[in-house]
Amino acid sequence: MSDFLEFRLLKYIVAVAETSNFTRAAERLFLAQPSLSKQIRALENEIQFPIFERGRDGVKITPAGEMILAYARETLKARDELISMARAVHLRRVAPLKLGFGCFVNTALLQFFRMRYNSMFPGCEIQLIGGDPTQILQKITEQHIDCAFLQMPIDPDLFHVQQVSQSGIAICLRGDDALAVRAQVDIRDIAHRITIFQNPELQPAAHARLVEMFDELGIQMNIACYASSPTDIQWMVKSGYGLALVDHASVLDSELITRPLAGISWTIDTGFVYHNRCDHIALPFIERFLTQEWRSKTRTISAISVRPEQLKLLA
Repeated sequence: MSDFLEFRLLKYIVAVAETSNFTRAAERLFLAQPSLSKQIRALENEIQFPIFERGRDGVKITPAGEMILAYARETLKARDELISMARAVHLRRVAPLKLGFGCFVNTALLQFFRMRYNSMFPGCEIQLIGGDPTQILQKITEQHIDCAFLQMPIDPDLFHVQQVSQSGIAICLRGDDALAVRAQVDIRDIAHRITIFQNPELQPAAHARLVEMFDELGIQMNIACYASSPTDIQWMVKSGYGLALVDHASVLDSELITRPLAGISWTIDTGFVYHNRCDHIALPFIERFLTQEWRSKTRTISAISVRPEQLKLLA
């Protein structure tokens, strides 16, 4: 992009596009119309394509100009947000970010987020609020919490959801189990032993999706125990109540191990969630950062041709 495309010219492009007239745009910008026209023309000559079409009916933006206009609006918005945030940091007026997290969210994600938040906004506080997903979503709706990390799916009609991580699901078993010698296990062979599941009341949509996935494989769920936390799941497995499906990256009790599932790639998807009414000053920066992080991860996944079947839940 040309060095000529600076903030000043971005403002000019937006004004001309919104007024469809150089004279009205110049009045909005407190400029002389000839000066505005000359600077836009000079930019078009520099980038070697027209941003606007001039005619008797006024000024119309070109298809290529639409791309420049979108960039201009996003850049100017980001600049204004940055200045507002930097001023708030300087004046120490950034409210603590009230960050919720579901009981099954990998704590490594929280640690990573905390470090990046501290580096982006020095001296700004994060207050963590843990709980079951249903309670966390209710607190977000009531604006007692700004945002949260929760397992998906989350209703996108009620909340803004940005996927931030994806982790494979594995079988959790005791280290002395006969299956421990296998490199991977077939879920069809051990379905009768998978008896420990997350309490469906914690996240009904996730449990419903799990039931669908079992049905699609022609496997009947054999539910005997419901757990309210990863600690509960591990204790039940360790105590011999059955096997469980867990995040393969979970930190495990020393007596437990995990084994991948053969032939299927179910995943746990985690999202960054906030209500559309939330107005915490840091949210635009957080969302852009997490979007960039996720895009970089999905590019890596795409490059090695991994196409996992989605299971947006934690079982």
